Amino acid sequence: MSSRSWAIVLGASSGFGAASALALARAGYNIAGVHLDTRATRARADAVAEACRNEGADVVFFNGNAADARRRSDALDALRGIDDAPHIAVLLHSLAFGSLLPMTGPPDAPRLSERHLNMTLDVMAHSLVFWTQDLIDAGWVDARTRILALTSSGSLAALPNYGAVSAAKAALEAHVRQLAAELAPRGIRVNALMAGVCNTPALQKIPGHPALLETAQRQNPSGRLTTPEDIASAILWMLHPGSQWVTGQVIPVDGGETIAGSSGFFSG
Repeated sequence: MSSRSWAIVLGASSGFGAASALALARAGYNIAGVHLDTRATRARADAVAEACRNEGADVVFFNGNAADARRRSDALDALRGIDDAPHIAVLLHSLAFGSLLPMTGPPDAPRLSERHLNMTLDVMAHSLVFWTQDLIDAGWVDARTRILALTSSGSLAALPNYGAVSAAKAALEAHVRQLAAELAPRGIRVNALMAGVCNTPALQKIPGHPALLETAQRQNPSGRLTTPEDIASAILWMLHPGSQWVTGQVIPVDGGETIAGSSGFFSG
């Protein structure tokens, strides 16, 4: 076992989470990745884990629902199994799994149910709170710890079939502010990065996503879409000692997309 501190990446197998896990491994952190993949997609998680190992990191990946209390406990036990007293330097919340259904419509047509809405909020927002609680209770965090969540301008928009995810993003940002206020006396900083439109697997599940991509690229003053590597670089910047006075913020990382008026388009 190395002497590195650990980064826990929730949603580590693809998109922003995968790029960030690799960047953090290169920056000198061990990686504890949590992901939810079927047999058909498990290979991508294995590839990310192997890439992190190739950077010299100790790596433990856990396939399970990060929002389930029992599975969360299992994941932390898996980490404890290779490091009985891990120091968690980074908790990155990059979970993108929710229901894409309208809120209203005929009762015999697909629409959000209580189960759909609760699941989306649990996974994409509330899980950040419970992971933070468990890490504090375990004594694995301190003033060097940074908690980061990935959000999008979907928190500000009302778009077809996106109501549950939009609500989850707004709740996630509220959780970031509250956690930041409560943890500031401990020196723990909590922030959200608002990613610009990026062609991730999560975005590709949104109905009409090709139009979202085309419009975002056309309107972005930097002339291209956001990439997962852009977000990974911003995460490393947030870990720099120079950012220690930044907490409770939602910081756009989008090449100017939001200021150009395309904030109705988002990456999910």
